[in-house]
Amino acid sequence: MSRYAKNAGAVFSLKLHLVWCPKYRRGVLVGEIAERLCALLHKKADELEMTLHALEVMPDHVHLFVEFDPRWGVAEIVNRFKGFTSKELRKEFPILRSRLPTLWSRSYYAVTVGHVSESTVRAYIENQKGK
Repeated sequence: MSRYAKNAGAVFSLKLHLVWCPKYRRGVLVGEIAERLCALLHKKADELEMTLHALEVMPDHVHLFVEFDPRWGVAEIVNRFKGFTSKELRKEFPILRSRLPTLWSRSYYAVTVGHVSESTVRAYIENQKGK
């Protein structure tokens, strides 16, 4: 269910599905590393006052479903999560420093998620003049 938040007179419900991979898509996100990554992502979401609706760590990629407010841009959200987790995981797990020049690849996938379809929004906007 959607959570509508208010901030300085604005009402919003902004949600993203994010996916990113380790460098060279190496399958290093397993065992203790995967468990620690989950904990770190939850910690960073709390720090950024974001809501993690879903999280799945696969050996070679991460899925994150996050809700945020408009003060954050997509690239900044991804950079905050990737930067923080890379720094902490590489500090705690030396194998990540020896196997990879950096933990995460530079790329990521981001898509907005909402409760109204694109076609519904288009129809609503197109029909505004007729009202």
